[in-house]
Amino acid sequence: MPTEVPDLNINFPTEEERVLALWKQLDAFATSLKQSKGRPKYSFYDGPPFATGLPHYGHILAGTIKDIVTRYAHGRGFHVERRFGWDTHGLPVEYEIDKKLGIKGPEDVAKMGIAAYNKECRSIVTRYASEWEAVVGRMGRWIDFKNDYKSMYPWYMESIWWVFKQIYDKGLIYQGFRVMPYSTGCATPLSNFEVAQNYKDVVDPAVTVSFPLDEDPSVSLVAWTTTPWTLPSNLALCVHPELVYVKVKDNSSDATYILMEARLKELFKKEQDYTVLQKMQGKELQGKGYKPLFPYFEHMKKTGAFRVLCDGYVTEDSGTGVVHQAPYFGEDDNRVCLANGVVQTDGEIICPLDGAGRFVEPVTDFLGQYVKDADKNIVKHIKAEGRLVHAGTVKHSYPFCWRSETPLLYRAIPCWFMRVAQMQERLLEKNGDTYWVPDSVREGRFANWLENARDWNLSRNRYWGTPIPIWVSEDGEETICVGSIEELHKLSGVKLTDLHREYVDEVTIPSARPGKPPLRRIPEVFDCWFESGSMPYAQAHYPFENKKEFEDSFPADFIAEGIDQTRGWFYTLLVISTALFNKPPFRNLIVNGLVLAKDGTKMSKRLKNYPDPKEVIDKYGADAVRLFLINSPVVKAENLKFREDGVQAILKDVFLPWYNAFRFLLQNIEQYEREEGVEFTWSESSYGGSTNIMDRWIISFTQTLLEFVANEMAAYRLYTVIPRLVKFIDNLTNWYVRMNRRRLKGEGGAQDCKSALDSLFSVLMTMVRVMAPFTPFLTEMMYQQLRKKVPSFSGKDFESVHYLLLPTPRKDLIHVDIERAVARMQSVVDLGRVLRDRKTMPIKYPLPEVVVIHKDQQCLDDLKSLERYILEELNVRSLTLSGDKASYGVTLRAEPDHKTLGLRLKGAFKAVMAEIKALPDETLTKFVEGEELVVQGHRLETSDVRIMYSFAGDKSAELSQKYEADSSEDILVLLDTTPDQSMLEEGVAREVVNRVQKFRKSAGLKVVDEVTMHYTVSPAGHSLTEIITKHLEYIQSSSKTPLRSKTANLAGIDKTEMFDVKGAKLELNITRGFPSDYSNGDSSSCGTPLMPWVNVELVGTAPAKYVKSSRGGLLLATELTVGQLQSQIQDLFGLYNVKLDLFLKPDKSVKVETTKFLSSNTVYAFKPNSSGSSSGAGAGFNCKFVNVVKGDSETSVLLENPVGCPVYNIQDALKSLKISKLYKEDKKKTPVSVSQLASLAGQTLYM
Repeated sequence: MPTEVPDLNINFPTEEERVLALWKQLDAFATSLKQSKGRPKYSFYDGPPFATGLPHYGHILAGTIKDIVTRYAHGRGFHVERRFGWDTHGLPVEYEIDKKLGIKGPEDVAKMGIAAYNKECRSIVTRYASEWEAVVGRMGRWIDFKNDYKSMYPWYMESIWWVFKQIYDKGLIYQGFRVMPYSTGCATPLSNFEVAQNYKDVVDPAVTVSFPLDEDPSVSLVAWTTTPWTLPSNLALCVHPELVYVKVKDNSSDATYILMEARLKELFKKEQDYTVLQKMQGKELQGKGYKPLFPYFEHMKKTGAFRVLCDGYVTEDSGTGVVHQAPYFGEDDNRVCLANGVVQTDGEIICPLDGAGRFVEPVTDFLGQYVKDADKNIVKHIKAEGRLVHAGTVKHSYPFCWRSETPLLYRAIPCWFMRVAQMQERLLEKNGDTYWVPDSVREGRFANWLENARDWNLSRNRYWGTPIPIWVSEDGEETICVGSIEELHKLSGVKLTDLHREYVDEVTIPSARPGKPPLRRIPEVFDCWFESGSMPYAQAHYPFENKKEFEDSFPADFIAEGIDQTRGWFYTLLVISTALFNKPPFRNLIVNGLVLAKDGTKMSKRLKNYPDPKEVIDKYGADAVRLFLINSPVVKAENLKFREDGVQAILKDVFLPWYNAFRFLLQNIEQYEREEGVEFTWSESSYGGSTNIMDRWIISFTQTLLEFVANEMAAYRLYTVIPRLVKFIDNLTNWYVRMNRRRLKGEGGAQDCKSALDSLFSVLMTMVRVMAPFTPFLTEMMYQQLRKKVPSFSGKDFESVHYLLLPTPRKDLIHVDIERAVARMQSVVDLGRVLRDRKTMPIKYPLPEVVVIHKDQQCLDDLKSLERYILEELNVRSLTLSGDKASYGVTLRAEPDHKTLGLRLKGAFKAVMAEIKALPDETLTKFVEGEELVVQGHRLETSDVRIMYSFAGDKSAELSQKYEADSSEDILVLLDTTPDQSMLEEGVAREVVNRVQKFRKSAGLKVVDEVTMHYTVSPAGHSLTEIITKHLEYIQSSSKTPLRSKTANLAGIDKTEMFDVKGAKLELNITRGFPSDYSNGDSSSCGTPLMPWVNVELVGTAPAKYVKSSRGGLLLATELTVGQLQSQIQDLFGLYNVKLDLFLKPDKSVKVETTKFLSSNTVYAFKPNSSGSSSGAGAGFNCKFVNVVKGDSETSVLLENPVGCPVYNIQDALKSLKISKLYKEDKKKTPVSVSQLASLAGQTLYM
C-alpha cells in the first residue's frame, strides 16, 4: 500500500471531527470496554453536576482530568467503567422554577400543589443534557451517557433511603431546634459547608444603641450591631466577665454610658470627648436589668429576659464589648440565653419571620417587610425613640446563598441532623488513608475542616428532592425509619414506583397502638449533598443490586473535582462512607483549582470576560484546550487565568513540531518506498536495533520518557507530564530530526536510511501510544496512518490507538551514558548559540574554535565522542577540551540582581551588594557548582546574582578580544568570535545557499525539478560576485541547484525574485532544465588521487533509485580480491545481493580475473546476460575528491561517490583517517573547513 503523506497545512479541529466520526463508526468506547472485560477493575466515581446550566471551563477541566486518568488506567490493563451522573434534585432546580413561576414562599407552592410543582421541576432537569453530551463528547471524553445515573431515578432514591436507615439505626440521626444558616431566597436552611461556598464583601449598617438600666435609667449600656433587623427580637445583653468595663460621661451630651474600656475608641474619637466615672469587671454587671428596646416581647421580662449575661465569647476587637442577644438569630446568642434561662428548649420561640424573611406578628411596626429592607426603618424608629447613639456603615464579609444569591440569615428552626462532631477522630483517620494531589489540601484545608466538623443538617424544607423516610405519629410517641420500597410496602400495604413527595406523602403507616391515628411522613426532603455523597452506593442501586460488584470495587480507585468541593462532595462522601463502613470512599483524588478570566477575576457570563468554550474548541481543537489546562498550576489546586493565546501556544510549541516530525517521517518513507521499490514495514523486533549513536539516544530518551510518565501517573501528577513532553518534542524535532535529516532522506544509503526511519517510526509510534490519554484526537489521527506500516496491527483489536495497552519501558534500550553525553553536547551547543547571539554572529558564518572547560574528565570524554555534532551545530573549525580554566585566564565575578535582592534585603542591600562584587573566583566557582553562598548572614540563590566572566593575566586583553564566555551549571564554554576573511566569505556563501533554497520553496519546486538559477549582483563590482564565483561548487552542491551568472540575452525566465545579501542586491531568475555544463553529478573530471584508484561504471542496468549516477570510483587502500571488488561495487550502486560480472572493456571482451593491475583503469559492471553501452569515461578519476599530505604520507578523501552523491559524513571519514585540521598550503596559513572541501575538489591540502 503506497504511503500517504498528509498535507503540510493541518487544521486540527477538522481532523478532530474526522476522528469523532471514526469513533462513532467503530463504536470505539463501547468496543474498548468489551475488549477489557475480564481484566482487573479500576473503579472511578464521577461527581454529578447539576444539569440546569451549561458546562463551563471548570467542568471541562475536571472532565479532562478524569478522562486522562481513566484512559490511562485502561491502557495499563484495567477495566474501567465510566458512567455519567446528574444531580437533579434540590435548590438549583427549584430556584429556576421559583423564578419562572414567580413563587415567593411556601404558601405559593401550597396553592399550586406539590405534584404540580414537582412536575415543573422534572421538566427542566435535563434541559441542557444534550448540550452537556455534545461538549463532553467534543472534548474527547469517553463516558457512558446511555447508562447514566440521575438522583431522581427511583432506584437511586431507594439506595439513599437505605443509606439513611443504616445511619439512623447507628443512632447518628436526631431532630433538633437549632440556629442554622437560612436562605430566604429558597426558604430553606442550609448546611455549614454550603455557607462556606459563597462569602461576599458587603456594606451593612452599623448602629450603636443605648439600653437604660432599670436601677438608674440615666445610665445606659451601649451595644453595637450590624444587623438592626435582629433588634426587635432582643432579649438580653452579654459582656465578658473578666474584662474591664467603664462608666463614662459623654462630655458633649452629658449622657452616661457603660462599655468595655478597650472599646472606647468605638464611641469617642479623642480622650477629651469623655470622662471616666468608674471602672468595673464585666461580671459586676451580671444580672442588671434594662429597658427593652421594643415592646413586642416585654412579657418575657417576668421570666428572666432583658438582663445582662456573662460569657467568654465576647471579644475586645470589635463593637463596644456589649453584645445584644437575639437567641433565635445567633448560635452564641442561643447558647448563652439557654444557659442563663432566658429561653427554654420547650418555651416560646421568639422568631417573628416567615419563610421568606419577612416580619410577622407581633412586630407590627415593620409587618411584611423583608428584614434587610427593614434595617433603615428600624434605625429610624430607634432614633425617634432616643435610643440611637451612633449610626454608620461597615464593610465586611457576609455569607450569601450559593443558589439564590440572597444574604443568609441565621435563625432557629427545627431540623434533622446527623451526628458528625462525634466522628471527628475517625474522619481524620480515614482522611489519612487517602492520597491527594496536592497533598497540602488534604493536610491543610480539608483536615482543618474535619477538625471543626459539626453536626450536619440533612433536612430541607423543600419539595423536589428525596423525601426523608421517617414516619412519625401525631403525638410523637412512634417513629419509624424506612430503608426500602419493599419495607414501606410491608408496613403500609402501598407499593410505590416513584419516591417523590407527591407520592410518598400520601402513604401512611398504621400505628402499632390500637385506636391511634396512622403515622405520617415528616415533610422534609434530603439536602441534595446527602444524595450526591451517597452516589457510590446509589449509582449501583446498592445493596438491592450489584452487591458483590460494588463491594469488590469499593473504595473507588480515583475521583477528581475542583477545590470548591473540599467542603462539599469530598466531605459528604467521607462522612457517609465512614459512618456506613468505617472506610474512606476513595483511594486517590486530584483536586483542581479554579479557572478564572485572564485578568484574574471570576468568569462571568454577564461581563463576557472569557471566550466561549465552544468557540475556542472550534478554533484550536479540543486537544489544545486539554493540554493547556493540564499543563498549568490548576492541576495542583491553584488558580488558572484562562488565556486564549495560551491555547494557541500549545498548537505552535507542541502540536505543530510533533505533526511536522510525523509528516517528515511519512514523506521519507514514501521516498524510500518509491526509490527502493519495496514497502516499508515496522515491527517491535526492529525497535532499537540501530547502532547509530543518535538513533540509540532518541530511543533511550523515549524509554526514559515512558519510565517518567509511568512514575508520575502512578503518583497522579499530571502536571509534570506535559513539560516533559514538550522537552521530548524539542529533542525529537530540533535535535534528532534536524541532525539526521540527510540520513532520513536516504543520502547515506538504503540500509542507513531504513535504520533511521525505523528509529523515528519507533519513537513516534511510542509517543502516539503513551500520549493517547492526554491528546486522544491527534494521537488517533497519527496512529491511523502509522498502523498501516505495522502488519501486526491489522486486526479489529487494533482499529483504534485507544484499544492498545500502553507501552512499558524497556530497560535494555536505556543508555544513561549516551543520554548524559548528548545532554552535555546540547548544553555546549546551546551556550555556543547564546554566545553567537551575543556577538550577533549568525550560525551561517564559521568560527575558528570552541573551547569547553570542565573539571570532570568523563564530561570531556562525553563531548569528545560527539565532537562532530558540536562542530556542525556551532559551525566551528575545531573543538578544544580542557579541565583547567586557569590556563585560559578565565575568572568569575558577580553582580547582584538589584530588583530581586533590593526588594528582599531593603536597608541591608548596599552592604551585601559591595561584598557580592568583591567575592573571589574560588567562592563563585563553588557557588556555580552548587555550594551554598551566604553573604552577611543572607543565603543567596542563583537568581540573586549574575555570574560574569572575565580574563586575567598578561594576555587578558588579547583573550577578552578573542573569546566570549558563558556557562551552564558546571560547563564553561569559550567561543572564538574572530573569524578570518575566508570564514566570513564562507558565511556569505551560506547566505546565498539560503536565498536559493528560499526561492525554490516560494516557487513551489520539488527536489526532482530540473531548473537553473541565474544571478545578478548589484552594484556591479560588489564582493558578493567574487564570493559566489569562489564558492560556486559549495553553493551548487548544498542547494542542489546549478547557479550561473545571468547573461544579457537570457530567455525562458519562469520566475524572478530579489534578495538582500550583505549590502548587495541579489537577483535570481529561474529557467527550466540544467545547463549543458552542469552534470548534476553524472560526470566530473577532477584529476587523479594520490593513492591507487579505479573508476567503476554500471552498464546495461540501473542503480538503486536513491543513487543518482551509474558512474563512481574506488580508492584502493589495500589489495582486493575479485570477490571483494564485486561486493564493494554492489554496495556502491545499492545493488545488494545482485550478481555482477566485471570487465575491463565496455564490450565485455576482457573479464576481470585479478585486481593486481586495476589502478587508474575503469571496471565495467554488468548483470549476467545483460548488455549495454558505456557513457564514455572522462579523463582522470570519476568522483570529486581531495588529496591530503602529512609529511611523507599521502592519502585521498572522497567528496562524492557515485558521481553526484555527496559523502555527507566527511567529518567521520576525516576522523577515521586521523585528520583533524586542514590547510591550503604546507605552511599551514589558510585553514580549510569541511564546508569548503566541495569547492576544493581535486586539490591537495595539508595537515
